[in-house]
Amino acid sequence: MAMDVKRDPAILRRKKMRQIAYGVVGVVLVAVATFYVTRLKPAAPLVDSEPWKGTVTVGDFVRDVRGAGTLVPEDIRWIPARTSGRVDKIVLRPGAQVNPGSVILRLASPELQQQLRTAELTWKSGLAQLENAKSTLKQTQINQEAAVKNAEQDFNYAQANLDANEELAKQNLISTIVLKQYRTQLEQARTRFEVAKSQLKNTMDTLASQIAPQEATVAQQRAQYELVQQQADELNVRAGMSGILQVVPVEEGQQVGAGTQLARVANPTSLKATLRISETQTKDLAFGQQAEIDTRNGKVKGHVTRIDPAAQGGTVGVDVSLDGPLPPGARPDLSVDGTITIERLSNIVQVGRPSFGQENGTVGMFKLTADGREAVKVTVKLGRTSVNQVEVIEGLKPGDIVILSDMSQYDAFDRVRLK
Repeated sequence: MAMDVKRDPAILRRKKMRQIAYGVVGVVLVAVATFYVTRLKPAAPLVDSEPWKGTVTVGDFVRDVRGAGTLVPEDIRWIPARTSGRVDKIVLRPGAQVNPGSVILRLASPELQQQLRTAELTWKSGLAQLENAKSTLKQTQINQEAAVKNAEQDFNYAQANLDANEELAKQNLISTIVLKQYRTQLEQARTRFEVAKSQLKNTMDTLASQIAPQEATVAQQRAQYELVQQQADELNVRAGMSGILQVVPVEEGQQVGAGTQLARVANPTSLKATLRISETQTKDLAFGQQAEIDTRNGKVKGHVTRIDPAAQGGTVGVDVSLDGPLPPGARPDLSVDGTITIERLSNIVQVGRPSFGQENGTVGMFKLTADGREAVKVTVKLGRTSVNQVEVIEGLKPGDIVILSDMSQYDAFDRVRLK
């Protein structure tokens, strides 16, 4: 039977102390390692592509806004149908050059032609009746003038007889009774003469009033005829102005009513630009502001003449009147780009407009380090904006280089590495 060996207590105590020491050292090492690991910064991510950069500068700052649009004629004439009818023939097509008398299309209206014939016959019939009435009154006037002449002759004859017989009566060659008869004849002749003159005067005074109703009727008939004649003439639809025929929105054989738009003519030498500007950029727009229109074949200066009072689809319409000669190829409906200058400022700290951030807002931007290998995020307060530039209020100084392209995927990092 084996016997247990008794261990030395001092040895056991030293062994236990070593184990405790090893444990304490291990815990301390783990704590130190954990402390340093937590103090380490995460590795800066590498920006894969070459970012768009800009340098902060100080100098003149032009505030402007930009928008796309089209060239629109300032002088446009829509030609409506004056009467209903059928499109008989389209004489000219869009693109044709026209003058005021150019016939664009012809309408046919049998009903209107019948109305024209009826109106003409009515007017000519009334005119004939009027002429007949005038002839009758003229003959009456002639007859009464003749009656006056006859009555005057009778009066003069009676006066001469009386004068002669009065001389005979003085010589007692005729009786008083006979003389009295001659005097009676004179008075009767005088009365007939006065009556004839009165009748003639009355005829002359009432001549105009007797034919006035018929003249008014004939004038009305003539006006009706001329109105229908004008409507018939307008079946030949004319341009009414010089320019280019732009639109003919009807087809041959189509029935149209009065007021239907048949064609549009525009003056191609007088154009304006109609731009669509984002509604967020229009608060500082005003009449008279200078603008530049790019037709892609050239640029022309202009000024703002009209601003739509309401937005449509997130944009506001702005009309720009062109101040200079049109570039080659400029024509109605040509697509253009326009830049409107709001104001010019001096001594402004500025940088290229980033793809993010709003006017008078605060954004985080990555500023390049001195060696250009890294970029550190800084908080930047922006001010007024332009098409390509933005004012820097705080956070950057002239000479700083910042990344302007979209860096939203690196929002979680304070610095990035650049290739």
